[in-house]
Amino acid sequence: MKKNRLSKLLVVLVSAICGYQVSGALAEKSQQQPNYPKALSDISDHAQLAKEVGDYRKDRLLSLDQFLAKAKEDNVIILDSRSKLRFDKMHLQGAKNLVFSDYTSDTLAQVIPDKNTTVLIYCNNNFKGDQVNFASKIVLPNDDDDETADFLAQKKPLMLALNIPVFINLYGYGYKNVYEVGELVNVQDPRINFEGEDVKKVSFNSSSF
Repeated sequence: MKKNRLSKLLVVLVSAICGYQVSGALAEKSQQQPNYPKALSDISDHAQLAKEVGDYRKDRLLSLDQFLAKAKEDNVIILDSRSKLRFDKMHLQGAKNLVFSDYTSDTLAQVIPDKNTTVLIYCNNNFKGDQVNFASKIVLPNDDDDETADFLAQKKPLMLALNIPVFINLYGYGYKNVYEVGELVNVQDPRINFEGEDVKKVSFNSSSF
């Protein structure tokens, strides 16, 4: 009888000791968690760049004719920063692709080694007539609220063109010789040559403008 009591007491004692050791180890581990610094993001940096680019960009919006003419000059690259999927489906002839989310100093240097290079950019919001490969990045006013149709009609759609962050980031990474298409161009415009898996020969129809 005494042996059974002693055995039970021993089990309780060992369990208590083990439990204390485990809880102590967990507490020690918790105390050893790293004290991480602030994330590498600062909206004030972006806001400052956006302010600088706003004025700088005004004189760098080109008509399609100007864009195509500049593309024929020396030390020029047409940069398409859309997804690789959409780039592979359809892009301007001769363009190079670097997905915007992959921008770093190193990746940009691989595609554009010389920061004095003239960089021509475009995005979905530069083209109409193909909402698959060039889907417009726009938030339209909606009637989910109690607003009247007349009031909604006065609202300006929110433009979310990829060109804007692309321009800001290129400028921030030191590429100051940047230009972009400043027009909304029909994909059937005969002045444009596209490449890609979805490119088909289509007859030009001036009535589509």
